[in-house]
Amino acid sequence: MFDGKTELRATFMTQNNDHGMMEEISLPEHLLPLGSVLGQGVSALDLCMVLAKIFRVQYTEVALMRLQQGSLHFVFPEYLRTSGAIPLSGKAVAAHTALSKKAEIFNNFARVKHASIFETIKPAATDSDEPAHPSPIQKLMSVPIMDRDSVVVGVIQISRKALDAKFAQDFSREDLHDLELVAGLLATAPALLAN
Repeated sequence: MFDGKTELRATFMTQNNDHGMMEEISLPEHLLPLGSVLGQGVSALDLCMVLAKIFRVQYTEVALMRLQQGSLHFVFPEYLRTSGAIPLSGKAVAAHTALSKKAEIFNNFARVKHASIFETIKPAATDSDEPAHPSPIQKLMSVPIMDRDSVVVGVIQISRKALDAKFAQDFSREDLHDLELVAGLLATAPALLAN
């Protein structure tokens, strides 16, 4: 029986910005939508909407950060761009991911000691009259984005938010592996570099 994840692979071309050459990339079928958002003219929102669909989360549960001058700066969500940066010298999970260069998965994130400052910042006003109370992050995957020389250029995080952990599905090892594949492509993505 075909499971849609491992048996069918497809290939697409991507720009290798380091050497100005095109490079052939093979992705499992369920990651193919990513090929449409790695080129020029794609916004961070477009990229994160596709990532949200791939990982079955809301686009507000995707964070994309670029490393600049010793701190991680939010590229997405856009409303966090002006909320400050995460210093690599701090204790934030994203900083640890960047420094260790290791992918991490936390299916008990609410119990992990972390700075929740970015969880409390609300997006810009919505059409609803109801006050928006952000749900806390319950599950988290955090993966470094590294260039060809294994230099960290950013971090991508996918979370699942809910009022209680029992309402958020765990991330699997396969999910983490998929996010590592994605991160490998993001180092040269214009949506990360141009914002």
